[in-house]
Amino acid sequence: MSSALERLKKITSQISSYELARKENLTKLQKLFSTIGIDKKIHNFSDIFKFKAINLSGVSLSEENLGEIKEGKYLQILAISYDKDAKVKSKNISLAYFGRVENVDEKLREQVVEFVIRFRFEKSFMNLEHYHTMLGKFANTNE
Repeated sequence: MSSALERLKKITSQISSYELARKENLTKLQKLFSTIGIDKKIHNFSDIFKFKAINLSGVSLSEENLGEIKEGKYLQILAISYDKDAKVKSKNISLAYFGRVENVDEKLREQVVEFVIRFRFEKSFMNLEHYHTMLGKFANTNE
């Protein structure tokens, strides 16, 4: 019995930790939204989540070399929109352009990378909630 109770406590603690991290992430993401100038292109913060994804050019987002610049490239935040009814379904939209990556202030580069990672973190929670809701539709159909 105590083993089950310990597992429940551990799971509850983990869920609570994720929710706290998510709340803190959203606060920092919204601040970065203004700090790096995304608010000039997208006026309402919540509208960034309408995009399918947000990518970055000019700087690596891979875990092994996160933030490493790609010489000769341009630092740009790109959003991917998706319209299932359009002739061209996927479309890249520039949210912010900062110029040649090697000329961009290091602090700004770090904020841009942080913005993209924080966006992806929140978007992953939204996807999890979406698929959890979809799975709920199967709860009683496969018994």
